Amino acid sequence: MATYLVTGSNRGIGLEYCRQLKERGEEVIATCRSSSPELDELGVRIEVDVDVSSGGSVLNLKRRLEGAHIDVLIQNAGIAEFNSLLSLDPESIIRQFEVNALSPLCFTQAFLSNMGNGSKVALMTSRMGSIDDNTSGGSYGYRMSKVALCMVGKSLSIDLKTKGISVAILHPGLVSTRMTGFTSSGISPEQSVSGLLTRIDSLNLENSGTFWHSNGEVLPW
Repeated sequence: MATYLVTGSNRGIGLEYCRQLKERGEEVIATCRSSSPELDELGVRIEVDVDVSSGGSVLNLKRRLEGAHIDVLIQNAGIAEFNSLLSLDPESIIRQFEVNALSPLCFTQAFLSNMGNGSKVALMTSRMGSIDDNTSGGSYGYRMSKVALCMVGKSLSIDLKTKGISVAILHPGLVSTRMTGFTSSGISPEQSVSGLLTRIDSLNLENSGTFWHSNGEVLPW
């Protein structure tokens, strides 16, 4: 049994991570700003009042988890706000950078003492963070923040290799969740997380820093 810490765990992909991990017998620490009935029903350890963009909130969580070993840190918390060229909102773009890119980096740094040789970090990014794959433009804040998160993951994979910690950079696919407006063209959270866990399970120091689709496809930068 391994210990997984999942951020943004009260709904969507984060909730499904917790559900599938619990079902296979792992120990789950679910963090979120506020819980949900669905998360409460899982019977996992829930840490509320955790805002990944608040340094004080993260440090309070670290104090509560003092001495706890984390085998896998899944950085799932994130936001998506639309910014077209004709409706740019600099504050929105900065907010997405803070939550989607800077916060996962700082969160990982804060919990390095809880991890060790063999631990893993999974960063939930997006195919929209691929420069080469951008064929439709727009979504400036979200795209830019996810490109930055991909760079975070690549640098972490290099800096943490000597500590024996591997890093996965993961795209969940187009998933039917509240964030995507429950799009009818998306896959289910169950299908997405099943693939994502396969990627995390197969993560090691040799393939650390790879940008994967949940289906196993290696994505272009």
